[in-house]
Amino acid sequence: MSSSTETLRRTRFVLISDTHNHTPALPRGDVLIHAGDLTNQGSYSEASAGRLSRVVQWLEKADFESKIVVAGNHDLNLDPELVASRGSSLADSSHTHQDCLDLLISSPSITYLAHASTTIRLSSPEGPHTTFRAFGSPFSPLSSLHGSFSAFTYASPLHPLTPTTAADLPSLWDAIPLDADVVITHTPPRAHGDESPARRSAGCEALRRALWRVRPRLAACGHVHEARGAERVLWDLSCGNVAFKETSVEQWVDPAPEGKKLSILSLGSRGGNPLRNDGGRGTWAERDDAVTQSATATMQSGVPGGAMPHIGTRGLGGDPSSARSDGEALAGRLGRLETCVVNCAIMAKSYPHVGGRKTNKPIVVDLDLPVWCESRHGF
Repeated sequence: MSSSTETLRRTRFVLISDTHNHTPALPRGDVLIHAGDLTNQGSYSEASAGRLSRVVQWLEKADFESKIVVAGNHDLNLDPELVASRGSSLADSSHTHQDCLDLLISSPSITYLAHASTTIRLSSPEGPHTTFRAFGSPFSPLSSLHGSFSAFTYASPLHPLTPTTAADLPSLWDAIPLDADVVITHTPPRAHGDESPARRSAGCEALRRALWRVRPRLAACGHVHEARGAERVLWDLSCGNVAFKETSVEQWVDPAPEGKKLSILSLGSRGGNPLRNDGGRGTWAERDDAVTQSATATMQSGVPGGAMPHIGTRGLGGDPSSARSDGEALAGRLGRLETCVVNCAIMAKSYPHVGGRKTNKPIVVDLDLPVWCESRHGF
């Protein structure tokens, strides 16, 4: 995607997750991302205080050129497998899974991603005219805190990892295309935006490893309410001995945790410390837009689309041309050095909200992205 001569322009993302029927005020931006848990139970008309239809109406009215949404583990009626197995137990029996799904997929202003990727091209005359590749998924590891009555979950090995459990890591995240610029998942990756005072790291190690290979500019997530914040992860692409290694992690300090000022993170050239990521695609062959991978089939087969070459070198840095490195993840993509991981949970505490329900502000992220066409103004 990136070249030394392409034009880059600032694009403003507004990130939210875990709104749980809440409809917070949203700052201005070009792209709105919701990383899951729109509701508490996912039903069409969930109680008088809030419902999926009301949340979707709120999203549709939000003034953004692009709005990208994924579901979460609380959005029960959006999970076809859960509905098929537990349909009679769900809260709203008057509306089907398809009724709930249609609210999102039939919306002309919402891009709903269910383990799928798409290319976004901003084309408003007054907008930045930038483009980016996005992947979105509702999945998260099954947790004893939520029990079996939870949507879009998968089994994950116990921590700490051992060579045995590492081999059993779920492979559904191999569906993330290597040319993704923005990755949106309900679960956080392990060790990034995934800790709360009440529990250990709750993120997914398989996702963290997938992010090492993809190295998107932005990875938005939620799920762990108390872990709201952002980190700039610098990936180690030179180490040939330790797989999926990180060089450093820089914690973001919210400049305005209270009050009306924006909680903003500037990753573009205007901020003085631009993200070290040129979005290079390398030799990666672009897949068709909005190709949804079957998570069930992926986990059963181990690897989507057949056997994965060089499985023993996955996650190893070094010379991309060497048979001892993860050449597919490195070749022509060494400019993808850094990823900003943002847990954008709006709810500040998990249920039962001890001390009262509190909310966070949306997180605003400015990114420099390539321009796909010039605007009518000629700049």
